[in-house]
Amino acid sequence: MIALGTLADGGTVRHGFFTREGGVSGGLFASLNCGFGSGDDPARVARNRAIAMDRLGLAAASLVTCHQVHSADIVTVDEVWEPRAAPRADGMATRRAGVALGVLAADCAPILFADPEAGVIGAAHGGWRGALAGVAEATVAAMTALGARREQIRAGIGPCIARQSYEVGPEFPERFAAGDPDSRPFFAPAARPGHFLFDLPGYIEHRLAMLGLAAIERAGGDTVAEEGRFFSYRRACLRGEGDYGRSLAAIALVP
Repeated sequence: MIALGTLADGGTVRHGFFTREGGVSGGLFASLNCGFGSGDDPARVARNRAIAMDRLGLAAASLVTCHQVHSADIVTVDEVWEPRAAPRADGMATRRAGVALGVLAADCAPILFADPEAGVIGAAHGGWRGALAGVAEATVAAMTALGARREQIRAGIGPCIARQSYEVGPEFPERFAAGDPDSRPFFAPAARPGHFLFDLPGYIEHRLAMLGLAAIERAGGDTVAEEGRFFSYRRACLRGEGDYGRSLAAIALVP
C-alpha cells in the first residue's frame, strides 16, 4: 500500500493496487481479471471484482470503472453506475463516501489520489496518450473543484510497464517534446538503432511534481517482466496471444 492518508473526520482512505493473483479466472485471464472488456467469462470477472472489493472491506456494488479510451476526460462521480453504463473517460473524482473509484490496467499506470483533509479522492488511467494529454492534471483539477487543495493531495502511481520493457519508435520522443519540452530525460537509447526506452512512471511522476502535491509515491513493479504478478498487453502482443487480463486499482472513502 502507498500511504494516502486518514480522513479528518476519523474515517479512512482505503485503496489497493491489485495483482493478477487470487481470483477465479483461468487461462490467459488467470486469475484476478477485473476487466469486462476482455473475452473472459463476465460472471468470473464480476466475481473477481467482488473479491477485490471484499479485500478493501467494501461491497461489490460499490465499485465503478470507466470505459477507458486513453484520453484526459474526467467524470465526477455522484452515484454508482452499472458496468454496461460506464462513461467514456480515463479519470474520476468524488467526495462521496462508500464509492470505490477503479482503474483497469495491463501496462498503463493506475494513479490514485487522495486529499484526506477535504475528503476527496481521484483515480486516473495513465497510458502514454493520457499522460501526455494531461489526465493526471485533469483529475487533480476535478478534485479541486470538489474542495480538495493541491498541497494536501497525495498521489500513488501503481505498477505499470517499466522503462526496460518499454521500447518505442523514433517518433515518440519528438511527439512528446512537441507537447512537453521537459520530456526528453524520460527517453533512453534502446539496443535497436533509432529506438528508445520510455520511462512511463517517471514521466507521470514528473508531471505530478509540477502540481505542488503533498506527496507522490510509486508502487514499483514491471507488468511486462513479472508475468506471475501482472497482466500485460505488450507481453500478450509479443507472444501473439489473442487477449489479456486487466488488473484493478481502486480507492474509496470509508466513514
